[in-house]
Amino acid sequence: MIADIRLLGPLRATISDVDVLPAAAKPRQVLALLAVRAGQIVTVAALTEELWGERPPRSAVTTLQTYVLQLRRRIATALGGQSGAAAKELLATVHGGYRLLVPAEEVDLHRARTLIERGRRALAVGEDQAGGRLLHQALALWDGPMLVDVPKGRQLGIECLSLAEVRLGALELRIEADLRLGRHAELLAELTVLTAEQPLHEVLHAQHMLALHRSGRSVAALEVFRRLRARLVGETGLEPSSRVQRLHQAILAGHPGLETVPVQRLLAADLSGA
Repeated sequence: MIADIRLLGPLRATISDVDVLPAAAKPRQVLALLAVRAGQIVTVAALTEELWGERPPRSAVTTLQTYVLQLRRRIATALGGQSGAAAKELLATVHGGYRLLVPAEEVDLHRARTLIERGRRALAVGEDQAGGRLLHQALALWDGPMLVDVPKGRQLGIECLSLAEVRLGALELRIEADLRLGRHAELLAELTVLTAEQPLHEVLHAQHMLALHRSGRSVAALEVFRRLRARLVGETGLEPSSRVQRLHQAILAGHPGLETVPVQRLLAADLSGA
């Protein structure tokens, strides 16, 4: 039995290549939260809060049990004639809640987390090719906003916000790897879009500035800084961080270290020692 559960975009769920995704909204929420926390106990309280918020109906527990039963029936059908006991093992009732017992590698979210962590470790020891490749693989698992077609209560809302930050961090690392590998010209179109989408994100703007400078477009790099500063001051009253200002000054001065020093080092320390 092989499951394939996809959360990084529209919800998809198959077991042995048979679709087990329920059509109704609330059973989809139940399946989504169980899959996000695959292998872990998800309490009845957490599932109830996800489905109905702070004011669940009196029938909440009974209704939740009905949703779980519906999911088990779909799982049993996918298992092809096996008894309902197998479905109960896969979607197990445990003390105080339920647990979806599928391997982490069969859920795209957990595969992505593993690839990101492996990529992070590779970059930390200077294995830029391997790290970049792992991060590219992780980011390719996203097919749009997480659980874009599933209603989200508090529990799933928190998970989606957390994963959005994880994705953004992985994207920064992957761009860092590409810059280390000399792919600055290839990054320009992507960074133009990303800085437009994230107008206050200083690391992405710094990466855009460096990619432009290394592509022989220092004037455009300075314009990226100008727009970032105007937006920050206008919306928050704050100047860009001292780290981004140092990068700006280094571009103005044409510092030779800009051609070789990784972005994170450029942002972390004064270039006078680079």
